[in-house]
Amino acid sequence: MATDFSRLIQCTTLLGTLLFSNLPLYGQAPTASALRNAQSEVEREEARVTQIITRAENYFKQGELNLKDNRREQARDDFDKAVDTILESGIDVRANPRLQDYYLQLIERIYRLEVPAPQLTAQSTSDQEAPSLAQVTPQIGFREQRFEPSPLDELSRLTLTPEEENVRPEDVAQLEAAKSRVDFSFKVNPIIQQFINYYQGRGRATMESGLRRSGRYMRLARKIFREEGVPEDLAWLGQVESAWQPLARSWAGASGLWQFVPGTGTRYGLKQTAWVDERHSFEKATRASARYLKWLAQRYGGNWELALAAYNTGEGNVDRAIARAGVADFWQIYPYLAQETRNYVPNILATILIAKNPEKYGFGHVRPEPPLSYDTVRVPPLTSLRFIADALDVSLDYLRELNPELRRDMTPQGEPYLVRVPPGRGRALVALLKRIPPERRNSVRFVRLAPGEDLTVIAARTGANLAQLQALNQGVEIKAGARIAVPIASIRNVVMTRPVAAGARSPAATKRLVRVRARAGETIAQIAARYRASTDEVARLNGLAAHARLSAGREIIVPVSNQTKAPARPPRRSSKRR
Repeated sequence: MATDFSRLIQCTTLLGTLLFSNLPLYGQAPTASALRNAQSEVEREEARVTQIITRAENYFKQGELNLKDNRREQARDDFDKAVDTILESGIDVRANPRLQDYYLQLIERIYRLEVPAPQLTAQSTSDQEAPSLAQVTPQIGFREQRFEPSPLDELSRLTLTPEEENVRPEDVAQLEAAKSRVDFSFKVNPIIQQFINYYQGRGRATMESGLRRSGRYMRLARKIFREEGVPEDLAWLGQVESAWQPLARSWAGASGLWQFVPGTGTRYGLKQTAWVDERHSFEKATRASARYLKWLAQRYGGNWELALAAYNTGEGNVDRAIARAGVADFWQIYPYLAQETRNYVPNILATILIAKNPEKYGFGHVRPEPPLSYDTVRVPPLTSLRFIADALDVSLDYLRELNPELRRDMTPQGEPYLVRVPPGRGRALVALLKRIPPERRNSVRFVRLAPGEDLTVIAARTGANLAQLQALNQGVEIKAGARIAVPIASIRNVVMTRPVAAGARSPAATKRLVRVRARAGETIAQIAARYRASTDEVARLNGLAAHARLSAGREIIVPVSNQTKAPARPPRRSSKRR
């Protein structure tokens, strides 16, 4: 069934979370304990749960009818609406056992209707030397993306300590002065300082990591926010939403740098298909976020605090809170909002103030990572990332990290696609695409010529036919280091790389990307040596010079061979106790 299966993958991740996360949520009161202990909306309005379940069930049944009539798109929309009815109800699903049970059953029923996913049908070919896609590509269903937990889940459970809640009058006065550096207006409240206190203490590692990772995306985010007419400082929302992880996912199925739930993502033009989930895109999701924020601000008369609250909990919940408070002011509607949203807005304001003046708050030592850089190349439909990785001699994990919106290791069918490749490698890929016919791109591998080798040696080493090699590599200069295309169909259990000496690491070993934290003063070259990786590749992956000194805790991406069991032991420090 050609429905929005990506939505089901996101939602089914809730099953384990919901079953093991019945944890109490605690409030942070603006002024009095009475607000912290305000009775939950679920307890006061249990009748709403019945109404919500009834609406969701009606959408589900309508989807079943459309599915039986082969109206697949309409069925998908109905199933989406059924799920959104629960997620956007304003009630914490985890806090209401009845709603939680229904939600889990709903996801399971939709899942069973939409599985198995549609399989790609390969066109047959009369060329015996060019096997079909089905023969040469690995499983092209959904690959198992390694999602990161969204910081919003932890935020919803965060309880500030008495020490963190201790705010002096002079702290509030300093906030009043500091807000003049922010490019949008907001009201100062002691709770903002409370979150600053949290980040200066037990939340320090979270803030340091976010400030470092922000360097990858902040330049792009500021540019897009500026183009869309949104205050650039609001781009720090990405730190609270996802900690700058493109594959961050919350318990509610929100995903990406900007944590769009499926329905809102679709509303702002983000495709979610069996091939792509553009909520994970760098550029498209950032622009969608800016446009959504702008729309929300217009809805609330330019009040960015209310816009941020609605971004987190939905405009319907904010509208109800305003109706109950009788005034459109975040700090007045505070007690009528969900706990996550109560923490969310002051958290963002605290993050912005710290980011605008890191030295003042004790984060001046943190150095942002270099901006993410890449080339983009328009490739034909159904182009394999494995082909691109092989052609450019980079790891598949690296390409996945540059293209997090791709749900398969292949570009979508039916249309060309702009794929991101390492900086400076775009032209090489264009040349290879011109050289290898479209019908052959998923049926070749590349090997590198060693000194003294020619096509005859490659033919003997791989079992390929010499005439085929000559046809595939016309115009290629036969010299050491040249990338030679070899047809997969001709290979018979032969390693396609030059034999290596005993004890050496085989270049054929598959790699994965790992993140490590640098020691103070350590260099890229030292980290590469510790993990038995190429210094040049590690430097290129991180956009850093090989011998630049790194600050303590800086996150470095390292390609590690699956054959590497453990990193090399680092040099011993002095055994003297200090």
